[in-house]
Amino acid sequence: MLDSLRVAVLYGGPSGEREVSLISAEAVLGALRSTGMEVLGIDIEPARLQQQLQDAQIDFAFNVCHGAIGEDGLLQAVLETLNIPYTGSGVLSTALAMDKWRSKQIWKAAGLPVTQGILLRPGEHLPEREEGWEWPLYVKPNHGGSSLGVSRVNGPDDMDAALTQAFALEDEVLCEAGVIGHEATVGIVDGQALPPIVIETSHAFYDYDAKYLADDTRYLLPSGLGASKDAELQELALKAFAELGGRDWGRVDFMIDQSGKIHILEINSVPGMTSHSLVPMAAKAVGMSFPELCETILRTARRRVNHG
Repeated sequence: MLDSLRVAVLYGGPSGEREVSLISAEAVLGALRSTGMEVLGIDIEPARLQQQLQDAQIDFAFNVCHGAIGEDGLLQAVLETLNIPYTGSGVLSTALAMDKWRSKQIWKAAGLPVTQGILLRPGEHLPEREEGWEWPLYVKPNHGGSSLGVSRVNGPDDMDAALTQAFALEDEVLCEAGVIGHEATVGIVDGQALPPIVIETSHAFYDYDAKYLADDTRYLLPSGLGASKDAELQELALKAFAELGGRDWGRVDFMIDQSGKIHILEINSVPGMTSHSLVPMAAKAVGMSFPELCETILRTARRRVNHG
C-alpha cells in the first residue's frame, strides 16, 4: 500500500535547472498529497545530502531533481549507500543518460540511429567537417540539460562564440550535425511508451525559453506524423531507454529529418513535471491524470524494489 509509505520528494540542487525542479516538486508534492500519502519535500544540499536523507527517516524517495546531482548518478549513489529506494533509473543509467556523447556511442554500437557529432575538450578545435556535415551545427555542453548553453551555429563565423558559451559551463562540448525537420519526444512510464509529441517553436530551436517560458510553443498531440511513424518512434524510444538500462520512467528525444529518418538525440532520466512538461502531457492523452501519473511512477518503482 502506497499510503503506508513516508515519501520524500527530492528537488532543487545547485544546477542551472534548479528553478524548473522547484516547479516540478511543487506539482508532484501536491499530486501525491492529494492521494492521501504522507509526503515531505527535501531541497537537497550537496554538502549535507546524506544527513538530510537520514534525518528525514523516509521509506522511499521520489526524485525530481533535474540536472547535476539529481540526474547524473550522484544522488542515486547516495540513496543506494543509505539503502533508500527511489524512483527512476539507477547510478550507471542516469550517468550515461546525462552524457550525450557516450550514450550515442552505446546506441551506435547497438545499431540505433543517432545524429553525427564530435566531442571537444578545452584547447581542441573543430576539425574539417566530415563528409555529409552541413550547417547548421548545434554546440552544447555534453552533460547539460534544459538546453542551457546550447547554440545553433549557422556558419563558421558563429562557432567561436558558441564554443565559448558551452565551455563556460563544462569542459566537454558536443558539436552535433543539425537535423532539419521535426523535433519529437516520447515519454516512457512503467515499460510503456506514451504517444509521441511533435514540438514546434518560433525560436531558432527548442531552447530554454521555448521550453519553460514561451506561450507560443506548439505541442502536437496527436503528432501528425501518422500511426506508422508514431509506432516507430515508440519502438526506438523503448530500445534506446533499455540500452542505457533505464527503468520506471523517462523521456527520449528525437529529430526526424525531411526524408522521414529518425535520429535519437538524448534521454532525460528525470523529465520535467511542470505545466509545460511533456510526460504529463502525453500521459493525459491516454487518460492518466497528473496524480495518477505520479502514483504510477511511485508504484512502478516500489514493485521493482519489492521484486528485486
